Amino acid sequence: MNRLRDTLHASTGLMPTDADLERALRDAAGGPRALPAPEEYAPLPGTPEFEALVDQLVVPESWILRDPAVFTEALHFVQQRLAARPQRSVRILSVPCAGGEEPYSMALVLAQAGIPASRCRIDAIDLSQAAIARARSGRFTRNAFRGADLAFRERWFTRQGDDYLVDDALRAYVGFSQGNLLAMAERAGLPAAGVPAAGVPAAGVPAAGVLPPYDLVFCRNLLIYFDAPTRTRAAQAIANVLADDGLLLSGHAEAPSFCANGFVPAHTGFVLRKRIGPAQPAAAMAALADLPPLRRRARAAPLPIPPHRPAAATSAPPAPPARPSPPAPDELLAQARSLADAGRLQQAEAACRALLDIAPDSADAWFLLGTVQASAARPHAADTSWRRCVYLAPDHYEALCSLALLHEGLGDAATGAGFRQRAARIYARRGGTLA
Repeated sequence: MNRLRDTLHASTGLMPTDADLERALRDAAGGPRALPAPEEYAPLPGTPEFEALVDQLVVPESWILRDPAVFTEALHFVQQRLAARPQRSVRILSVPCAGGEEPYSMALVLAQAGIPASRCRIDAIDLSQAAIARARSGRFTRNAFRGADLAFRERWFTRQGDDYLVDDALRAYVGFSQGNLLAMAERAGLPAAGVPAAGVPAAGVPAAGVLPPYDLVFCRNLLIYFDAPTRTRAAQAIANVLADDGLLLSGHAEAPSFCANGFVPAHTGFVLRKRIGPAQPAAAMAALADLPPLRRRARAAPLPIPPHRPAAATSAPPAPPARPSPPAPDELLAQARSLADAGRLQQAEAACRALLDIAPDSADAWFLLGTVQASAARPHAADTSWRRCVYLAPDHYEALCSLALLHEGLGDAATGAGFRQRAARIYARRGGTLA
């Protein structure tokens, strides 16, 4: 089994556990009776047997317009890009694209904003051939639509039985292909995994020297399943295909790992750009401290003071002014997030602690406090806060991912692997497995 795992890791970057690998082998073989002996089974990359095994290991769950703030950021960037360069179209990469939920979501917000497909192209790539087949079909179940407002589903999807079929207007934006993110490193001469022995690039990846840069790259919830060297290669691969002035949209928990490998925050924690110029210290926590300050707003003109008028005589003194009600916990959390996104780390930490004074069992407050502390290059304080978060909410996926990356970055690979496996189990329970 070790030989098969090594082949998978070298070719795809995945590091499945024994249990996940045995399950994938069983499912790929069609049942336990046909299960091959792991020590004897060693399909080569590029063969149907290997692809079938990969398809069983990579079964992610997502849904349309997951994390709306991400698509709001993406749309704003595309609009600015088109306004600044009206003669050029915008190129977007979604990797891994899973069953197409992410690229179709981006197409949806572009279409709703009136940006035609001729002005913006989305390339969607995934390691799994089965995922690409699902994405090309454009067919989704009701589970792909979540939230209270589903008016967009009626506009952009047609119901067929129990499923919903994506509108052709959205299909026009997206091209799907099977490919390997790590193979993209080959485009700049970097060592890459996933390239067949004959030297032919993986499917869906253009030949060396002809891959133009992307303006915007989606790469979310992937690096947490890689070990440190593979995360570095993945970040390099994305840097190779991203324009120098482009943006990378990452998962919240993966931003420190990207920042340790050539990226810096643009203005919010998950919006990153390439670091241009002399390299800074590679510590992710120091990189995250580069968040820009909040733009100062113009101070509003003072209200005119009305002329003083003597109060009419009364038999009772005036009632004291009512005390303002304290802010609700949700308001404090939103305030702390805004401060953190603006790079005002001291104020954000103060807001987190004010919230914890009135809601000490708020797992989200502890998670945000840890994120602020990590951004301020205080990894041990971040570790304490994130551990408190997962104590209160054992299934807090983002906190577990952050703890995994933190400890692996500190050189404690065993502890990091433990948190990473816990995060993977939670992801699997939600409907998908990547490791």
